[in-house]
Amino acid sequence: MFSAETYQNRRKNLRNEVSNGVILLLGNIENPINFEHNTYPFRQDSSYLYYFGIKAPNIAAIIDIDEQREIIFGDELDTDALVWMGRQETLKEKSLKSGVTETLPFKDLESYLQKAKFNNRTIHFLPPYQSFNKILLSRLLDRHLDELLPSEKLIKAVVNQRSIKEAQEIEQIESALKVSTDMHLLAMQVAKPGMKEYEIVNAIQKFAADQNFRFAYPPIVTVHGEILHNQFQENILKNGDLILNDSGAETPMGYAADLTRTFPVAATFTERQKDLYNIVLEAFTDARNLLKPGVKFKDIHLKAAKTLVEGLSSVGLMRGNAEDAVDNHAHTMFFQCGLGHMMGLDVHDMEDLGEQYVGYTEFEPKDKKTFGLKSLRLGKELQAGNVLTIEPGIYIIPDLIDIWKAEKKNQEFINYDVLESFRDFSGIRIEDNFLIEENGYRLLGPDLIKTVSEIEDFRKMSLS
Repeated sequence: MFSAETYQNRRKNLRNEVSNGVILLLGNIENPINFEHNTYPFRQDSSYLYYFGIKAPNIAAIIDIDEQREIIFGDELDTDALVWMGRQETLKEKSLKSGVTETLPFKDLESYLQKAKFNNRTIHFLPPYQSFNKILLSRLLDRHLDELLPSEKLIKAVVNQRSIKEAQEIEQIESALKVSTDMHLLAMQVAKPGMKEYEIVNAIQKFAADQNFRFAYPPIVTVHGEILHNQFQENILKNGDLILNDSGAETPMGYAADLTRTFPVAATFTERQKDLYNIVLEAFTDARNLLKPGVKFKDIHLKAAKTLVEGLSSVGLMRGNAEDAVDNHAHTMFFQCGLGHMMGLDVHDMEDLGEQYVGYTEFEPKDKKTFGLKSLRLGKELQAGNVLTIEPGIYIIPDLIDIWKAEKKNQEFINYDVLESFRDFSGIRIEDNFLIEENGYRLLGPDLIKTVSEIEDFRKMSLS
């Protein structure tokens, strides 16, 4: 945990911004895998972590703005729990570390909220994502599930706070990135023809666990990098394949890293792989160099798309004016997703609160319909203190080729005859994490190798 003062100051700022009513923050529960006492690894709700720092399950908190009270609701261990689990730090002790002196049994939460409702006081809550908490909120507030309308005022207040990272949060993210960088170097070191993808995953998972870290998200380690969120990991590596490794570690306090590198199974890239890799790297560099406060991330995304089109035209896959191609979304044949997203306690930071609030503004809402742009999680002006990813890519998806070619879609920009010869190419992505500073940006974490020559030199050494 951070200091008690950290959590007290965060809650004070939240109270000032919301200004009245009762703020209810629910912690998460331990979710069962196949029966009640065999659970998935516990992960606390990130907003609860941000304001209270307590990782225990089955707790909730009230920030009563009107009555100037802060209460943590939960239950101390009973005799049976002590027998099975041994003596643990008490909830009272955990609460004091968070700067909260008042604790009450969990059952008292319902009567507290009912009293607030009876007195016509506003109860603010965030969008629930765990089924248990949806049902719990329905019962606590005596509302049907369809009537659970989160507090927009609270959502905006939380987003405003969590979007600007404190120095101690940056330290946490950089710790995650140090471990993640070593994970990626290990993946490049151990990958050999004849291995299965899951062997690489197992190696980097063990490395993270040995540092008391865990994955921040299910890793994507695949020779089919054109499948954007590929979780299948049983393909056998062979010379000529590219391996796309999108993986990141999470610190014990919950802060994430998110890195992607693409490298050959062989010691070197093929000429075709090298050409497309360098196009992605140029788009990455162009996008990175535009990072600074006041610039709209959507504009950076579109600049990266234009760079991709120019590069793809140079190798015969696209043609025509690059700006016109981007305006007509022709680049989405090759780049179907967004350039990046916010990052922090969540690898897609605050995604549970809604992309419209996290990545956009009410004056410039998210485009939810246009292919490509609807997958852009971040579009608004950047601020100093934001932490985000830059992750351009080229993904050649055979099914998408077939659909668009049959429709003759964007044929003035896409050279389908040449594209047919790339059907089995797979995908390439390069991703790093950045902090927006007053005068620009700073790369977070170690500078992980990313040029063709750096990767080839490392692979040659690993395979020798």
